Amino acid sequence: MTIYITQSGDTLAAIAAQNGITVEQLARDNGLTPDGSPVVGQALVIQIPAETYTVQAGDTLLSIARQFGVSVKSLWRNNPQLDGGSALSVGQQLVIRYTDTPTATLAVNGYAYPFIDTTVLRRTLPYLTWLTVFTYAFTPTGELIIPDDEAVVALAREYGVAPVLLLSTLTDDGMFSNALASTLLRDTALQETVLDQLLAVMLAKGYRGLDIDFEYVLPEDTEAYARFVQNAAERMRDAGYFTVVSLAPKTSADQKGLLYEAHDYAALGNAADYAFLMTYEWGYTYGPNMAVAPLNKVEEVVRYAVSEIPPDKLLMGIPNYGYDFKLPFVRGESQAQSIGNQAAVALAREKGADIQYDAVAQAPFFRYTADGVIHEVWFEDARSVDASLSLAQQFSLTGVGYWNVMRYFAQNWAVLNSRFRILEMF
Repeated sequence: MTIYITQSGDTLAAIAAQNGITVEQLARDNGLTPDGSPVVGQALVIQIPAETYTVQAGDTLLSIARQFGVSVKSLWRNNPQLDGGSALSVGQQLVIRYTDTPTATLAVNGYAYPFIDTTVLRRTLPYLTWLTVFTYAFTPTGELIIPDDEAVVALAREYGVAPVLLLSTLTDDGMFSNALASTLLRDTALQETVLDQLLAVMLAKGYRGLDIDFEYVLPEDTEAYARFVQNAAERMRDAGYFTVVSLAPKTSADQKGLLYEAHDYAALGNAADYAFLMTYEWGYTYGPNMAVAPLNKVEEVVRYAVSEIPPDKLLMGIPNYGYDFKLPFVRGESQAQSIGNQAAVALAREKGADIQYDAVAQAPFFRYTADGVIHEVWFEDARSVDASLSLAQQFSLTGVGYWNVMRYFAQNWAVLNSRFRILEMF
């Protein structure tokens, strides 16, 4: 795999011809249409097939996989035009292998709401180790609030991806409640009630793990939170499940702020089987115009995390979105709009903006003007994804997790597929 940065005058046809690949593949791997024009400064993933196969009458994905000694999942990953499905047509060209042969293995988690588009989910599942469904909640008296998740759990299992149930303190107003957390954390009987229900649901629906995501926990509940995660993890292990705890992006043990103080990395990392670092949202809806996950900031979090938690327990968060900020930024007034990574490139094309790249944040951005207002858009591309994956590998982390996979991001999966074998848990 190479990453090419487009120049003025480039066309997809010319770039494809220079690299000996089809325009269709180049467009597909980068979330473009074959007749579209690249944006100046846009990153393009270029993968060179090493072995291809022409579909014959009577072929199935399984028969082709067996013929070449590969998995059906690898055929899906190498051929995203299949949309994670089994339909083939005679004469269709399939990539069996690319010139890149990954040797490193990575666990890959994707977060999704139960209402994710089925087509997007089918295209995404071949790249995942587990799929975490957001979110289960609970009432002050311990009743679970259960989402309509049967379809996504069943689909994950169909693809051999481990479904993970996420329990949070999210309430109807869309906010994390520290009062609700305190109610649970200070009442061991209530905890047992909630855990009993979780175990029953997980067994009935086929979940394989639990993700605990309590945010803005009060500092005085720090030890109680660690005890709860410890208790939950022990009960999950006894039942054959694993436990993940989601952690705020800290850079030191004594970091101040309600988001951070009750997240004791050492205690929580010791209690759970895995810890997910929520390394994103530096640039956010109400914040200043900057990258969502500037790599220099992410590295500070990872460097601290591995000093408290074994790397083989850690997953690093990667955002699958960007923000369109209006300038100038005014704290308390400005509000950015979330934007998908492929939509960001389309917007740059529409506005005639060149894409730039911040070497420190390792993230792309561009500016445009609308109705006399300057906008600055930060998003993710092949370069930022590659840099994030390299950081995870540098620190020997067990994996990465994407918040979230509701939007399909072709470049991300192409880069991931070229660099790593995806860990499978069942």
